[in-house]
Amino acid sequence: HTVEGFSIDEVGQVMRVDPDEAQKLVEIAVDEMQRSMAGRVMIIEDEAIIAMDIHSIVSEMGHEIIGIARTRTAAVEMGSKSRPDLILADIQLADNSSGIDAVNDLLGQFGDLPVIFITAFPERLLTGERPEPAFLISKPYTEDQVRSAVSQAMFFSSTETLKSAV
Repeated sequence: HTVEGFSIDEVGQVMRVDPDEAQKLVEIAVDEMQRSMAGRVMIIEDEAIIAMDIHSIVSEMGHEIIGIARTRTAAVEMGSKSRPDLILADIQLADNSSGIDAVNDLLGQFGDLPVIFITAFPERLLTGERPEPAFLISKPYTEDQVRSAVSQAMFFSSTETLKSAV
């Protein structure tokens, strides 16, 4: 619903249920995803207003924000001091450094971490090269898109941990 932008009627058609039931199912899914896991989140974003907005959205969901980095160097330093459970990253950063490079540096240090790119330049990511994002939000974004992607990323990350423990 939120990621693909489907209306409740369209969700109902896809799921073959009436719109009222589709609405209830969407509400249940959002609630379950938000409760599934809280974690430590790093934000890599050079625009202060956007960084503060993302910080507000994610912290209201119950996640701890370990910090906001405006450059590749700052992101790597921050990640070295405090390992994140999730990274939200822009591509083009303040000093013309790359959020993609920052993410690659952090993934090299920690292995797989869920990453959500929030960018006005999605075409720079969809290249087939690593990291090919599982989560990509184009700017301008909506609060629901951020909430949904964060919940899904944390949920899928937590289930991957469970799978590897079995």
